[in-house]
Amino acid sequence: MRTPVVMTLGMVLAPCGLLLTLTGTLTPGWRMVKGFLDQPVDVVLYQGLWDMCREQSSRERQCGQPDDLDYFAAEPVRVARGLMITSLAATALGLLLATLGVRCWQDEPHFALAGLSGVVLFAAGLLSLIPVSWYNHFLADRAVLPAQSSPVTVQVGYSLVLGYLGGCLLLLGGFSLALSFAPWCAERCRSCRKAPPGRARRSSISAVNVDWPEPALTPAIKYYSDGQHRPRPVQLGAASQRKAGFPMPRPPPKAYSNPVGVLDGEKAPDSHRGGSARSTRSCGSALPCDSDL
Repeated sequence: MRTPVVMTLGMVLAPCGLLLTLTGTLTPGWRMVKGFLDQPVDVVLYQGLWDMCREQSSRERQCGQPDDLDYFAAEPVRVARGLMITSLAATALGLLLATLGVRCWQDEPHFALAGLSGVVLFAAGLLSLIPVSWYNHFLADRAVLPAQSSPVTVQVGYSLVLGYLGGCLLLLGGFSLALSFAPWCAERCRSCRKAPPGRARRSSISAVNVDWPEPALTPAIKYYSDGQHRPRPVQLGAASQRKAGFPMPRPPPKAYSNPVGVLDGEKAPDSHRGGSARSTRSCGSALPCDSDL
């Protein structure tokens, strides 16, 4: 099976977030302090969670500077130490679970384990963003994070930016892996909807077959239903004996015509001979003659 996109995206973003978070935790660049009156202008003091370094453009960076103002005893620094270490440990655990859940070396991934790793990575991202945001909130507060008074200025360091980026990548990677719960939940729902094989399923009313008696129909409905003529039972024997050949069309009936006028025989004769001649001529027609009448 091809590895889902959400798992691939989570496996790419989570290690990147771990690398950025680890770099931001160890490097001394959470805050930059510069503008000292008794030192050269290009001197910059980098303050982190574990160490402070002094850097000058003409010299190399010198770490392990003394903490004269009790910077490491400040509450945001101490809380950030504990939460950043917890975030790193949770990230390592989440990556281990993600590796076992995605398991690219097999055909089918373990969706539930991959989703659980996403939840752990998402929590690790929150644990890294909380101290970074809290430290940034009190960055310029000299009462909470000690620093020399003005004209000394404080600025955001690169480690704080790396912590922000690492936390955001962990959130995205964890959310992407947590989407692996969707196929697992869908499979669980399908399995729950299936009825157990041992239980007999109740028949519904729609599955009952009822044999209703055929109603007595009138001849017009019985033998002329569905627009077709069906012969009566007494005609089935005669209808079964069919003649061979094609039915010849019958000629239409012809109208009756008389070539001799009927009224010619009804005229009065001028003479006996003429009348007999006309009678003889009329008797040649198909009509009855007057003499026959």
